[in-house]
Amino acid sequence: MRRIINSTYITLDGAIENPQDWPGLGGTDGKSGVIQTELLRSCDAVLMGRHTYDGFAPVWMTRSGDEYSDQINTMEKYVVSSTLPDPEWRNTTVITGDPIAEIRRLKAKPGRDIVQYGFGRLSYALMEHGLLDELRLWIHPFFVGRGGPEDLLYRQSGLAMFDLVGTTALTNGIVVLSYKFAR
Repeated sequence: MRRIINSTYITLDGAIENPQDWPGLGGTDGKSGVIQTELLRSCDAVLMGRHTYDGFAPVWMTRSGDEYSDQINTMEKYVVSSTLPDPEWRNTTVITGDPIAEIRRLKAKPGRDIVQYGFGRLSYALMEHGLLDELRLWIHPFFVGRGGPEDLLYRQSGLAMFDLVGTTALTNGIVVLSYKFAR
């Protein structure tokens, strides 16, 4: 069975929204790009909520010529949305019905893993139904110091337990923590 791996950027104060607006971190050794590209290469589908799709599609549709852009633009993409009428991003399917049933079907299909970016209502629903297999938190070493409930990782939910399966420290201070869902 395919796994769903969530990859989310988060700050020390729990912010997850608009990472493109966060302060740049100097001193990167290129390792973060390698990690993200390896994750994407290990998957054959991307799963998103509408909010993440709205942020990703306009950026990635215009890029090409590098391994990450070429991969994400050609692979299957699934967007859970009741309001997205006709996605422009190539190879995008909108899940409008019961998302849990459809995602169970996707996981049961033959293929490689599925990557999910962003952490919102869809991620919590995946956890609640035991469909999220791995969580990779990219901890950025600063406080954003602003934002409301929708900007933070925290949402009211049930208990979910994870086991730490890996840590990677980058030279710019970002730490990637990989957790496996404890069933």
